[in-house]
Amino acid sequence: MKDLKKLIPLAPLQNELGFTLVEVLVALGIVAITLIAGLQAMGAMTQNAQRQWSMFLAEQCANNALNALKLSAQFPPVGEQSVGCTQATKSFTVRLSISTTPNPTFRRVDAQVFEEGLPQLRVTTVIGRI
Repeated sequence: MKDLKKLIPLAPLQNELGFTLVEVLVALGIVAITLIAGLQAMGAMTQNAQRQWSMFLAEQCANNALNALKLSAQFPPVGEQSVGCTQATKSFTVRLSISTTPNPTFRRVDAQVFEEGLPQLRVTTVIGRI
């Protein structure tokens, strides 16, 4: 009789190896949440990099406009003027606002840079008569 038990396979036990469907679904849910959080972080980093690039290009436009005023043979007249600027295939508009100062040999210059009508950067400096 003992030999007969060895030959007849017993019914499978409840402790089989593997995962249940619930365990697999929970693991997939955790992985999905982690991937979504990672994608959001990457999107924020991409937007920040694009914003920094636009700020850098806007700064170049402002510097170009201010240097053109400094290198001009004439003392800049009081008033406002707009200058177009293209940097790295992006179009910017630099609005220069020139005003007087208490010292008549200096002018205050505010340069505000716009991209597609949205303000990007504002720089203020003083230009003196040479």
